[in-house]
Amino acid sequence: MNIIIFGAGAIGSIFGAMLSKKNNVLLIGRNPHISAIKKNGLKIQGKTNLNVKIRSESSLKNISFLPDLLILTVKSYDTEKAIIQIKRKISDDTIILSLQNGLDNIERISKYINSEKIIAGITTQGAFFSKPGIIKHTGTGITIIGELNNKKTKRLENIINLFNRVGIETIFSKDILKDIWIKAIINSSINPLTTLFRCKNGYLIKNPILENLLEIVCEESVNIARADGINITFSDIFVKTKEVIKNTSENYSSMLQSVINEKKTEIDSINGKLIEIGRKLNVSTIINEILVHSVKSF
Repeated sequence: MNIIIFGAGAIGSIFGAMLSKKNNVLLIGRNPHISAIKKNGLKIQGKTNLNVKIRSESSLKNISFLPDLLILTVKSYDTEKAIIQIKRKISDDTIILSLQNGLDNIERISKYINSEKIIAGITTQGAFFSKPGIIKHTGTGITIIGELNNKKTKRLENIINLFNRVGIETIFSKDILKDIWIKAIINSSINPLTTLFRCKNGYLIKNPILENLLEIVCEESVNIARADGINITFSDIFVKTKEVIKNTSENYSSMLQSVINEKKTEIDSINGKLIEIGRKLNVSTIINEILVHSVKSF
């Protein structure tokens, strides 16, 4: 399959390296990462160990084929810009898979692309940049993908099989928008707190004070989701949140990594979107507001 991965960050690079074993893959990203890949190949270290020669570009001008599958792994705040740029480089048959953090990516993509072309997904793979051209794979998670109408289509089955064949454990979602909400709630609870306290994920449940804060954030975020019609319970989501923390205890959250590297965070698409939805539904958002304000103060 011809695949373009737009957003060659840590997660995009891992997916690209693994998919390149059996597919024609092009990574689109930024220098110096891209230039390092061109010179020395892409190295994945840690849970996965690969050294692959993979085509990579920092400009869309050099795309020479129409992709069967476009995987979006850009940061949420770059989603619209990315779609506007690459819209001319895809065909009517191209499937677009969003594997991004945040609650508003599908909404942003759908402004420019027919929603029937879009598949949504989440992944619990953990990774970070070691240095340009080298990605540290810190956690082998599960990838969940689904159609926006929740149907189990042939194209969805093909992508699931494609991913599983190269070692990316992937399953079908019966309700992908609900799964995106759950991940957003978990991220809203973990990411800002690890950022504010500059700690690994695991410290949030080692420190009783931080665990209490985690519970308060999670409960408010769940209340917002429930008001928006998402059928979840706080007890279930808090258990899942702590499970994620245990499974990624040695990881630094992506939000903390962004702050450390003096880059923009995705907090507007996570906690910020929760605030926007909560205000419309007259649900308290005060805890999320404090977190957004605090993270933006860095």
